Amino acid sequence: MTYVEINGAAPSVEALHQAATWGFGHYTSMQVRGRAVAGLDLHLTRLREASEKLFPDDPAPPDGTILELISHALRAERDASVRVTVLPGMDVMVSVSAPAADIPRPPLRVRTVRFERDLPHLKHRGTLVQTHLALEARRAGFDDVLFVGPGDLISEGSVWNAVFWDGDQVVWPHAPMLAGITMQVLRRTLTSLDIPQITRPISLRETSGLPAAAATNSHLPDQAIQSIDKINFRSYGHLTSILRKGWNEVPWQAIA
Repeated sequence: MTYVEINGAAPSVEALHQAATWGFGHYTSMQVRGRAVAGLDLHLTRLREASEKLFPDDPAPPDGTILELISHALRAERDASVRVTVLPGMDVMVSVSAPAADIPRPPLRVRTVRFERDLPHLKHRGTLVQTHLALEARRAGFDDVLFVGPGDLISEGSVWNAVFWDGDQVVWPHAPMLAGITMQVLRRTLTSLDIPQITRPISLRETSGLPAAAATNSHLPDQAIQSIDKINFRSYGHLTSILRKGWNEVPWQAIA
């Protein structure tokens, strides 16, 4: 199934054309299960703060309005993939499609690229370069791309956050990047489970001494990383089991 609504109604051709051609705006993507979302409050905060940054002259859509629009666009669906996009003029587009399958996937082989997204703390619509770099990596035989910024510091993947295990604790990179919702909810639950974790700068060179790495986003919270460039990780099972344990403890918040 695929549904698209703008401001709670089926969009006209003109409205879809404007949404497609006007590249300015921001969004958040979520998985809905039983009409509930992991980290729903964080998704709403992301939308509100991005609206305040990108559209400072207009009031951000209230959280209640966003929830009503998501609920309306879902229709009778209980499980789905949902994207909420805020467009110029504060039009809210909600796209609903089939849910992502939460099944194990092969470990990723990624290559690094020196790149930093514009306004990296925002999930905005300017994704051309990161998508191009990810596709180039796949054509070169890799599964995806990992971005490295100034000081050779690891930041983020194409559409995911990186996470490492140093033998004693979970390590989240500190660098200019998007704080993914899945990353944020995992950090919450790992704290509640008293699992040691830290956020600090991680250089590319340092990864050769770390035993495990993984990728996390709304589609899969515990995607193992097999290699970064020529650096291989052979103990990723311990890290992914920790992430899965944390994910299983995440409370899902009802939309309506």
